[in-house]
Order: sequence, then structure tokens, then C-alpha cells
Amino acid sequence: MKKFLLLSLVLLCAVTTNARKEGGWEKLFNGKDLKGWKQLNGTAKYEVVRGEIVGTTVFGTPNSFLVTEKEYGDFILELDLLVGSDMNSGIQFRSESKADYLDGRVHGYQCEVDPSPRAWSGGIYDEARRGWLYTNDLNPASKTAFKAGGWNHFRIECIGNSIRTWLNGIPVAWVIDDMTPQGFIALQVHAINTKEEEGRKIRWKNIRIKTRNLQPAPFDDITVVNLIPNNLSEPEKKQGFRLLFDGKTSNGWNRANGGAFPEKGWTVDNGSLVVLSSAVEKQRGGDIVTNQKFRAFELKFDFNLAPGANSGIKYGTGNNGPSIGLEYQILDDERHPDAKMGVVGNRTLASLYDLIPAEKEARFVNKPGEWNRGTIVLCPDNRVEHWLNGRKVVEYTRGNNIYRALVARSKYVEFENFGMTPETPILLQDHGDHVMFRSIKIREL
Repeated sequence: MKKFLLLSLVLLCAVTTNARKEGGWEKLFNGKDLKGWKQLNGTAKYEVVRGEIVGTTVFGTPNSFLVTEKEYGDFILELDLLVGSDMNSGIQFRSESKADYLDGRVHGYQCEVDPSPRAWSGGIYDEARRGWLYTNDLNPASKTAFKAGGWNHFRIECIGNSIRTWLNGIPVAWVIDDMTPQGFIALQVHAINTKEEEGRKIRWKNIRIKTRNLQPAPFDDITVVNLIPNNLSEPEKKQGFRLLFDGKTSNGWNRANGGAFPEKGWTVDNGSLVVLSSAVEKQRGGDIVTNQKFRAFELKFDFNLAPGANSGIKYGTGNNGPSIGLEYQILDDERHPDAKMGVVGNRTLASLYDLIPAEKEARFVNKPGEWNRGTIVLCPDNRVEHWLNGRKVVEYTRGNNIYRALVARSKYVEFENFGMTPETPILLQDHGDHVMFRSIKIREL
């Protein structure tokens, strides 16, 4: 009995010492077999070869996932990955597979593996659910992090509603979201389109996780995508953002043509600032503006429009009246006739209205009834950007020769110094259609 107790103490000490050496890290892959993992969805081949997990593409099968049997909530995950330039893959985390959701389809957060020229490795995609949450266009410096033809080190940090990724030590993405607080981790072998693509391989090794005594990494001053409505996260506060709409009241907003916030035509409902349909209300409230004016700024906002709706966010107003200025167009392009007017689509969603068409992809446009994320950046040097759901869709310089030529060919030709007001409020347009706004936040540049 004494020998047994002595042996137990020795083993316990050895385990404790080993844990200290590893700094609290736990290996998710033992280097020998796939114990602790299971395969879901597709039938791509997974095997262990020389201490590595090797995934091989198979034609005629959907995306395949090698999934941990255990689920994880808060954690820091690290792994090394080797993939050819002709493949696409991803690392699932806080993900799920449920019989009542797409017949068991794996869905949830994915750290992208993208060796293509697009260079979105480390970006965050919501597999089989919301699509792209964070593209590397939001953090261009991260596009050089991926090492073609070599091993790449990925790090994913999930602590509370903060989700962050790094690639080879370079910060890539930062998302604030609370949709899925825990789930499994999975290694993806992406589906292929042709028989010729069969047999391509992706390799993983050094897969480890830490789940206790987690300390967030130091602050990285990169773009933060906050998907929690009307929430201002700590990193956004550090970057200088503040809310222009508190989600509960109309404080800080008044009529564009003077006077208090409209008694009719606008309302605050369920965390949204809502312009009501004049067909229902029989009365329009008119455009509303912020009490404060801004020179250079980055404005973020979410919007959700009814089918066939028309609205917009304006800036650079004041020279020619309180509602005449530059407009980030908000429109149902399929149903509203204004999308077919103007020139080359310069009245469509996210365009600089009647001046510059937005260059957007259909898959980055959410349909009416769904929320879209917009951004307007007005820089101190008068360079301006429009963003839609993580993609830059318009860029121009206010006041240069090209800008003046565009104005001269637009409906604004008769307005002197159109859009050139040095200080501007932010205007939400009442076009008589039902549109909702939320998560309106700004920082001055």
C-alpha cells in the first residue's frame, strides 16, 4: 500500500511539473492517432503521418471537418499548418453540428486559411451561417503574414465576447460577438469542384489549447468589428469611438431643418432608431441630424431596410441647406426604381449618391429585412471611403478635379461648393420608407 501511495505521489508530481513546463497548455493532438477527434459531414481523408494530421481532398463530397469530441468556451488555441497555394481551408472554433440545423451541417466561427492572392488568411468567417465577419481588407497589413509553401502558425483567442486571431505573430482580426459562446474545434478539408483537384493535402501539427488562467493579449490597434447591437467595446473606446445612438432614446438627434426630434415619422423601437413608412404613418418626420458637427471622422452604423425602401446617410451638408450634401445611399437595388436611374449604377446601395457607383459583390450584400454594416471614413486630407459589410466599395477625394467633374455632371451641378462644408453633422434621411438604424458610432480623426 505504501509503495502504491508513493508511486501515485511521484506520478502526480510528474504531471504537475509537466503542466508547469507547458504553461497550462494541453495538447489536442497526441502525434500518434486521432483519439479525441471525430469526422463530420464530408468524407475527405484524415490520417496521421509522421506526427502530423494530414487531410486529403476527395471529389464528390461536401466540406469535411475533423472535430474535437470536447467543446470549448474561453480558450487560446495555437497550431501550425501547411497548405498548398491551390487549396482553401479553415479552422473552426466555437462551432456546432445540430440535427435541426441544415441536417447537421457544421456551422460557426472559422479562422480562414487562404493562400490565394486575395490573402484573407486569419480572417473570420461564419461557416454556413452569416458569412464573412472580418475580411483582411479591414486590416491590410495582415495580408503579408501568410508564408507560401511553408508552415504557418495560427493563434485564436476567445475570451468572453472577444474573438481575436494572429498569423505568424501578426494580428489579423478582432470581432466582438456573443452568438455562440462555446463549441467544438475542427480542421476543415474544403470541398473541391473537379476530379483533377483530388489528392491535394493539408497538414496540421503542434495543436494545443489553454483554457485556464487566460490573459488577453495586449491591445492591438486594428479595426474592431463589433456585432453586438449598440455596444461599445473596450478596444473601440481605446480607439476613440463613442455611440451616437444609445439604443434607448433619441438623445443627441434633432430635425435637420431645426427643432426638436420629430414627434411623428421616427421612433426608437427594440434598440433601433426607426424611420417609419409614410404610407402607414400618413406623415413624414423629415431628416434628422446629430446635434454635434464633425470635421474628419470614421462613422460606423448598421442598417436594415424594408423591401423596396430608400434612405441614406448624409455628410458634408450645410453649404446649400441642411439636407443637401454627400450621401451614402441606402436602397433596395432590386425593387426601387432609383437603382436604374443616374449613371452606371451611381444611385445603388452604398454608392456616393449620383456621383460614384459602389463596387460591391452580391454575396456581401444582405437582403432587405437583414442587417448590413456600413462605414463612412472622411479623412483630414479629404479622402473619403464607403464600406459595406467589411468591403471597401467607394473611394474618392473630396474637392479634387475628378470630384468637381463628377459634380458638374450630376444633379448637384447648380449647388456652389457642394459637399465641401468643413464641419458637418451626420444626417439620417427620411425618404418615406421604413428603415432601421443601430450601432451608430463615431470617432474623430
